[in-house]
Amino acid sequence: MSVDRHSVKLVVAGGLGAGKTTFVGGVSEIPPLTTEEVMTQAGAAVDDVTGVDQKNHTTVALDFGRITIAPDVVLYLFGTPGQDRFWFMWDELTQGAIGAIVLVDTRRLNTSFAAVDYFERRETSFVVAVNRFYGECPYTELEIRAALKLSDAVPLVWCDARDRATTKQALIHLVRHAMSSLTKSE
Repeated sequence: MSVDRHSVKLVVAGGLGAGKTTFVGGVSEIPPLTTEEVMTQAGAAVDDVTGVDQKNHTTVALDFGRITIAPDVVLYLFGTPGQDRFWFMWDELTQGAIGAIVLVDTRRLNTSFAAVDYFERRETSFVVAVNRFYGECPYTELEIRAALKLSDAVPLVWCDARDRATTKQALIHLVRHAMSSLTKSE
């Protein structure tokens, strides 16, 4: 007997160096497709790596992964590039997605503003996932919400993009939030 499968498209977005590729790769049940390239001197003039100076590779198109959450439900994850010069791809990558995770690096909070704005303007369900690099975050939830000007309706969760359990929890929060938003609009 075959099982009818339902696929769900989700987006993982955020600024340069926020951990999107790590997030998608860490939770994917298949080897992720990545389009990482070496950062070159030519990009130094346009890619702000302040705070992530050790970064030497960057996504230039997308990351892709898959996770089965039930026998009949598969999540397809699309990670966006973080640099301003690749934002033209976001419309294609987000088309058909039920929601997004905006991955936030509190060392570079300002790189998250554009992603939050993108999903707010398009009225796309999203959650903010604070990537706790090295298990720490110097800010409280209230401070992060205030800095990002998040409404109380936007869930804020904590994760470590390298940790499968916390990334799965962030995805669960997103799916629940997106589903509740869909049922409210019907």
